[in-house]
Amino acid sequence: MNSLTVIVPFYNEEQFLESSINRLIKTQIADEIYLVDDCSTDDSSKIAKNFVSKYKSINYMRLDKNQGKGAALSSIKHLIATSHIAVHDADLEYDPSDLCEMFNYTLHNPDSLILGSRFVGDKDRKNRYSRTFYANKFLSLFFSIVFQKKISDIATCYKILPTKVFKNFELKEKGFSIEIEMLSKFLKFNKSIIEVPIKYAGRSYDEGKKIKATDGFKYLFSTVKYKFLN
Repeated sequence: MNSLTVIVPFYNEEQFLESSINRLIKTQIADEIYLVDDCSTDDSSKIAKNFVSKYKSINYMRLDKNQGKGAALSSIKHLIATSHIAVHDADLEYDPSDLCEMFNYTLHNPDSLILGSRFVGDKDRKNRYSRTFYANKFLSLFFSIVFQKKISDIATCYKILPTKVFKNFELKEKGFSIEIEMLSKFLKFNKSIIEVPIKYAGRSYDEGKKIKATDGFKYLFSTVKYKFLN
């Protein structure tokens, strides 16, 4: 029987964190939820701890210093006991109801990586800024050529993968390039990646969006690096 741990890494997300976690809880898809605080300086930690006090399945961990999303994911690898893991960003750009559909694919494909794509299918997508849209398209094409595996959305947050594979990853990236590292390392275990259409509602930089243009160059560098290195 497959089971799911959802990891929620966050840093200074007091504006969206409560709504994001409530939406995740409402899906009832997670057997365990880990809220990983990347040393927030606002009231995010208070919000997270409030959920822990109310739900036995929700756990909280705080990093000693701000290190990035990759470090947040690595910090709890040893605690996961479910068959699969998913990553859910703490903002409201992604809809956790999509995780339910994605998780269904693990029933007949337990060893595959299930990837939530914002570029396939016709699900509702709002506030897709042209600069990031075309940048993601280009970066995904570049990755697909380098790895000779067509992937439509390499920068997506939504991934469900077997815990046994995730625990074998020696993650090095601390920031957003963790998405490239995880995809690259999974392809060295297994070529089976199933893309599932997901919804998306992009937020502006005024609302706290953190990814920058420089991260695109890091994606390119990481694609080449993890093609040849572990």
